[in-house]
Amino acid sequence: MRASILSVAEKVPRWVHDGFEEYARRLSHSLPLKLVELPLGVRGKNADPRKAMADEAARMQAAIPARARVIALDGRGEAWSSEALARQLAQWMMDGRELCFLIGGPDGLGPAVLDAAQHRWSLGPLTLPHALVRIVLAEQLFRAVSILGNHPYHRA
Repeated sequence: MRASILSVAEKVPRWVHDGFEEYARRLSHSLPLKLVELPLGVRGKNADPRKAMADEAARMQAAIPARARVIALDGRGEAWSSEALARQLAQWMMDGRELCFLIGGPDGLGPAVLDAAQHRWSLGPLTLPHALVRIVLAEQLFRAVSILGNHPYHRA
């Protein structure tokens, strides 16, 4: 099984790249993780943010792998503990489909993308920078894999 992350973002700082790559490397044998960065929609003083979100959503929908299970990172989604995520991941692994996690831009994910997702997952009530979300997501996937493999990384 493989997983991909589609993230709407501008150029991210080196520490974000390094943090994500560390967990992607750790996951490489059990859940290969691929990051696809998508450009932001046009924003500015006279730009319509809904148009920017719609543009981002269209690019995101075009990049979702065929037959993938789509999980949208959404603050209004369901919050899972690390253990609950591990149980969810075990179910998804039984299904065998590729996983595709969606991280929106500054205004979130467009309605069309949210409607296309099979799951909406909230990382909690905090507002996080979108670049940091990819690190938290990769770490939590590594933690879930560790829980499933009885690896001592997770200490509940």
